[in-house]
Amino acid sequence: LLVFQVGFEDYGPDCDSMRITAFLDIPGQDNLTPLARLEKYAFSDNIFNRQIIARGLLDVFRDFSNNEEDFLTVMEIVVRLSEDAEPTVRTELMEQIPPIAIFLQESRPKFPTAFFEYLMPIVVRYLTDVNNQVRKAGQEALLILLEQDLVAQSDIENKVCPILLDLSAPDSDDEYKVEAVNIICKMASMLSRSTVEHMLLPRFCELCSDGKLFQVRKICAANFGDICNAVGQEATERLLIPKFFELCSDSVWGMRKACAECFMAVSYTTSPEVRRSKLSPLFISLISDTCRWVRQAAFQSLGPFISTFANPSSAGLYIREDGTLKSSTEEPSAEFNTKLSVENLNKDTWEESSDCCTNPGEDVSQGDKVAAGVIEVTKDSSFPGTGSRLQSAEDVFNTFLYWRPPLPDISQDLELLQFKTEKYKDNCSVPCNNCVASSEIKKVLESLQEHIDDPDVQAQVQVLSAALRAAQFDSVGDYETRKMEESSGKLQKKSVSDEMAVSDATCSRVEEDSLSSPASQDNISDQCTTSILKSTVSMHCSPGQDIIPQPLLDQYLSMTDPARAQTVDTEIAKHCAYSLPGVALTLGRQNWHCLKDTYETLASDVQWKVRRTLAFSIHELAVILGDQLTAADLVPIFNGFLKDLDEVRIGVLKHLYDFLKLLHADKRREYLYQLQEFVVTDNSRNWRFRYELAEQLILILELYNPNDVYDYLRHIALTLCSDKVSEVRWISFKLVGAILQKFYANNANALGLNFINELVVRFRHCSKWVGRQAFAFICQAVVEEECMPVDQFVEHLLPSLLSLASDPVPNVRVLLAKALRQTLLEKAYFKSVGNPHLEAAEETILALQSDRDQDVSFFATIKLKQDILSSLLCEERNC
Repeated sequence: LLVFQVGFEDYGPDCDSMRITAFLDIPGQDNLTPLARLEKYAFSDNIFNRQIIARGLLDVFRDFSNNEEDFLTVMEIVVRLSEDAEPTVRTELMEQIPPIAIFLQESRPKFPTAFFEYLMPIVVRYLTDVNNQVRKAGQEALLILLEQDLVAQSDIENKVCPILLDLSAPDSDDEYKVEAVNIICKMASMLSRSTVEHMLLPRFCELCSDGKLFQVRKICAANFGDICNAVGQEATERLLIPKFFELCSDSVWGMRKACAECFMAVSYTTSPEVRRSKLSPLFISLISDTCRWVRQAAFQSLGPFISTFANPSSAGLYIREDGTLKSSTEEPSAEFNTKLSVENLNKDTWEESSDCCTNPGEDVSQGDKVAAGVIEVTKDSSFPGTGSRLQSAEDVFNTFLYWRPPLPDISQDLELLQFKTEKYKDNCSVPCNNCVASSEIKKVLESLQEHIDDPDVQAQVQVLSAALRAAQFDSVGDYETRKMEESSGKLQKKSVSDEMAVSDATCSRVEEDSLSSPASQDNISDQCTTSILKSTVSMHCSPGQDIIPQPLLDQYLSMTDPARAQTVDTEIAKHCAYSLPGVALTLGRQNWHCLKDTYETLASDVQWKVRRTLAFSIHELAVILGDQLTAADLVPIFNGFLKDLDEVRIGVLKHLYDFLKLLHADKRREYLYQLQEFVVTDNSRNWRFRYELAEQLILILELYNPNDVYDYLRHIALTLCSDKVSEVRWISFKLVGAILQKFYANNANALGLNFINELVVRFRHCSKWVGRQAFAFICQAVVEEECMPVDQFVEHLLPSLLSLASDPVPNVRVLLAKALRQTLLEKAYFKSVGNPHLEAAEETILALQSDRDQDVSFFATIKLKQDILSSLLCEERNC
């Protein structure tokens, strides 16, 4: 009965929009003050009364915060209410602590210590409450307070952490221990590094080895990355990595799965040495786990883990804050000062000689090039296939030039070599070192014979063949040279054996011819040249990269294997496609050949979700690869996506501008006609597809000249302006304005005038009222964005716009009134006195103000009424 007397029936669970404690102000028969009434109901025998008080505590504090004595009384009531025997009351109270703490923080000058003295002890006490719901509410409140930085450091170290350490002790109750380790892991990222390292880290390491409860170890494994990030690299490698190894070999598969899921976060906090030497083999063990769920999680994390091996200074790219890629403009570090740019390499390749036996009378710079380990090949017809291979950027930008280890100092050997060369220059017709170089290449070719079916090995064989021809060029006559080239061609098509036979014959002939030559006895020259060539060969015949541990890369490349979908995960190809840009960024464009086949396989996958994933990221991959590789390898795949399902095409369309701007102008023009295909969709109801097309076309306009815009993009814009969906039409009106702006900004006034005439014919004189309304929209958009000179507008568009005042459809006249009153007459040009066009516009406005349709007259006069109201307000203020 008491409840109904005070109006509690109005305060149910859905009364959050009301002031819950408004009943305290209702005068009742008890003749009590609001504060006394609060105390009365806070300790009522009715549980619902106490719940209402607890739920409305924030309003209570706001009401009584003006008086310090009343405020302290409310605090005492809160403390007593926190000891309520009913769990629901305590839960309601704890849910109000964070907003109350924020309110007290804002009112801190009045009550600087109220939260720390009264409310913080309640939060700490509720962490050990007997009721599960109350404890959870206390834990959530504590995390919110820590996130808002409302808890003092002293309270964290002296009150919160000791409680959590007690709850997570080995002899603690199982339920309390699980909750404690969970809260420790969540709050680690919100505390200072010193607090976590000195107070929580030792206990976390103990919990990782908890042999009693696997739930505790699983929570530790799931949050391992956050703990590593909280304590930093040194503590991670010293204390946490050994525990991580234990969890990765845990007997419960759920632990190993959790470790696989957080592997990337752990890897980010370690040094490159630890990442390569310890974490990489550990990850291989997870990816080869006996449990399918562990393997599935490991393969999903494989790409992200590989991305942690990336080095922005080497890749030449860095990630902006918004997540997009940008070429690095930083100065190269000292270790990369010896790098050769692609442009310089091309120039040197075509302009410099390739002879290993340098003429002593020439400049020593050619010897310097040899010392740097570069074997330069002339662009000559006697080297079939070599010039075409060197012309492509992916072959010029090779691992030898950009990722080689430091070469030994051989400057003294070169000086001695030069001296002996000068000594024997008259007799040095055929150097014997070419024979030794050929034998070194021959040994490498022999080792590759077993793997000749591998496309990567075939590419290496081609490189070695070119190097072999360069080494033997001066040691063989014309007949032998032609024979060697024929054999090399057979080798590239069939096997390595033919090349070896030619090498043996050539080398024997050179040895016989050079026995009488003094140079054949020059051991220093032989050793020097052999050492240099061996370094060159080893880098050219490398699998292509030393950035990512090869076992990891092999596992990643195997994700496209159909057998993986059967034994690991049916979505494994999608995960591979999702992380491919990150792997490509890690490898760099010089190692794109490692991923090229995998990317092509994914692009032709039967699952449209896989192709859709690639379509959404192809623009980022183009940034990574550069324009030449993009044109060679990505453009064909891009063209295939353009003809794919709408679910795939939308990925290309959303970043169409980003991709096209990376192409050369000639290549970009090829897509002008194909842009029209985006207007047609598999489902005509997919209006968002056409909306996205209009948005992209606004950006794409800057990539083409006015003539191309007029010939190709103009038709698309006009088609979209007549779309059935209003959202598509409205964005298309902005597109039309952007096209006009493009014409007039580039002094293509004739094209602009032709486009205007087409707009007038197509929309102003349209038989349907929607078309005529669209014309008013277009004119309004053109004026708002100032897409064309105002003199051109008033001459070519304004007369047609004003003629809509006599349109029989009110909706058209309404929009005309809006365009004139809200946009056109607000421009400075139409406010100038004596403007001949202003008179025509005002006459049209007057006609619309007396229109028989109320909506038309309303919008024609609304601005006038607002001006009158503003003037009246100004007069009142002046008075």
